[in-house]
Amino acid sequence: MDILEDLKYRGLINQATNLEGLKKRLKKGKIVLYCGFDPTASSLQIGNLLHLITLKRFQMAHHQPIVLIGGGTGLIGDPSGKKTERPLNSLATVKQWKKEIAEQVKNIFSTSKNSVIFTDNYEWLGKVKTIDFLRDIGKYFTVSYMLAKESIKTRLESGISFTEFSYMILQAFDFYHLAEKYNCELQIGGSDQWGNITAGVELVKRKLNKEVFGLSTPLVTKSDGTKFGKTEAETIWLNPQLTTPYQFYQFWINTDDIDVITFLKYFTFLSKDQIEKLATKVKQDPEKKLAQKTLALEVTKLVHGGKAAEQAEKISQALFYGKIQSLTLKELETAFQDVPSFTLKNITKIPLVDLLVKASVSSSKRQAREDIQNKIININGQIFNKIDQIISRSICLFNKYLVVKRGKKNYYLVSWLN
Repeated sequence: MDILEDLKYRGLINQATNLEGLKKRLKKGKIVLYCGFDPTASSLQIGNLLHLITLKRFQMAHHQPIVLIGGGTGLIGDPSGKKTERPLNSLATVKQWKKEIAEQVKNIFSTSKNSVIFTDNYEWLGKVKTIDFLRDIGKYFTVSYMLAKESIKTRLESGISFTEFSYMILQAFDFYHLAEKYNCELQIGGSDQWGNITAGVELVKRKLNKEVFGLSTPLVTKSDGTKFGKTEAETIWLNPQLTTPYQFYQFWINTDDIDVITFLKYFTFLSKDQIEKLATKVKQDPEKKLAQKTLALEVTKLVHGGKAAEQAEKISQALFYGKIQSLTLKELETAFQDVPSFTLKNITKIPLVDLLVKASVSSSKRQAREDIQNKIININGQIFNKIDQIISRSICLFNKYLVVKRGKKNYYLVSWLN
C-alpha cells in the first residue's frame, strides 16, 4: 500500500515540510511517526478522530505509530486556534483525564495486529530543569521566529502569557525527544498545529543534524458552515458516557449528501472502489442514505466496537420504520434519553387530547385536536386519529413508557408511574 497516495486520494494531505523527501524516505521502508493529544477534557472528540485514524492508516501500511498523550503540555495549554487563554487544570485532573483518554485511544487500535507505542510527555517534560531547558532548547528559537507563527500571531492583540507562548518549544522538544529515543521521523497533526510541527522539524534538524518530516491534515468542515463535531445540543465525544454510541451513530447518519463522500474518505478504511460505488448511490438513490448508513456503522464500530454499533443501527432502523416495539427496554431508554419527557402519576387512563397538552406535544387543546385529525400523532408506533380517544396505561411499553411522535421527527417520552 502506498500510504501517501492513499492519503492524497482521501484529501488528507494539507501541508508537508518536504513531500518529495518523505516519499523517498517511505520507499526505503518502515518509518516511526507520532501525533500528540493533550488531555484538555475527560474525552477526545471527533475532531481528534481524524488524526487517530490517520495514524492507524500508517500502521496498516506497516509503519510504527506513536500515540503521545500530552500529560506535560496539557498542563501548559496550546494557544493554537484559541482566542483566549485556556484555564490551567490541576495535575490531579490532568492525570485522571490522561487515563480516560488512553482507554479511548486504545479501543481504536485494539483490532490492529501491529503494535502501537503509547507514551506521555510528562515523563520527560516533568523532569526538565529550567536552566538546562533554556540553554539547551530555548536558544534555538528566536522571538521573531515564534511571533511569525500563526498560532502566536493571532493572539497578540488579545494577549498571550509566557506560559502559552512557550508551548511551541515544548512540542518541538517532544519531537526531538522521540527522534532520539525511537528514531521518530514524522509528526502529523491538524492544520492548526502546523507552526508547532515545523518548529519541531527545525529543532531536530539543528540538534541532531538529520531531516525529519511534518505533515498536516486539513481542517474538517461542513458544507453548511457549521462546526464539525458539534450538534445544536453538544460536542460529539469519543467517551460513551458523554456521547452514547447511539448518539454517536446518529451524528454520522445525519451527514449531508454533500459531505458524506468526503467523510467516508476521511473517517473509514473503505477502499476507493467501495467509496466510488457509494458516491454513485448518493446520486442515484439519495433517499436510501446508503452512504450515510455505511459511514455511521463503520465509524461507530471503530470507536465503540461491533456490538455497540449494531445496537445503534438497530435502534436507528426501528425508529425510521416505526418499529418501536422491537426495542429492548435498554435500547428504548437509550434512544429517547434526550427527547422532551413528561411523567404521569397515580392515574390509570387519560384523554388523548389532555395527554398531548400535558406532555407539551401540542401547544393547546385546539392544536391537539387538529394534530389528531391530521393523523400526525403516533404513540408506540401507531397512529391515533380519534379526538375522543382515551389512553390507558395498559398500552405502555414495558408497563412504563409511551413514545409519542408528532409529525415525522418530533419525539416525546411519557413515563407512566404508579
